[in-house]
Amino acid sequence: MLLSVMDSPMHPNFSGLYQRMGLEEQRVGSMRKAMALIKAQAPDIVICVFEYGYANNYAGVNISNLDVMLFSMQRYSPDAKVVVLATKSEIRYVDKLQDIFPLQKVLQLPASEQQMEAVLQDIV
Repeated sequence: MLLSVMDSPMHPNFSGLYQRMGLEEQRVGSMRKAMALIKAQAPDIVICVFEYGYANNYAGVNISNLDVMLFSMQRYSPDAKVVVLATKSEIRYVDKLQDIFPLQKVLQLPASEQQMEAVLQDIV
């Protein structure tokens, strides 16, 4: 099962690709729904958009919008592979997250269907 966390308008819709590759996609629109799904049914792959926490509510303890979900995944879905999408201006901050959590791949937005297909072929 592939979990698409569509909590950002920047998240591309690759549902057609996932279907052609024979992957069952579950789509959620918020981190809260993603975490509930992860607890109920461990995904094999998670696709999500990285948003760095400059000086907002993520600053300090959390690096980004993904920290809480990734902590939850360590308990409920430790074998899931995480693919992170990030804008050109924020991709440099993903290393801070990767120092704490294992990420399978990072793609710069806008990511093409061909790029995602290559990533998925490597991890499926």
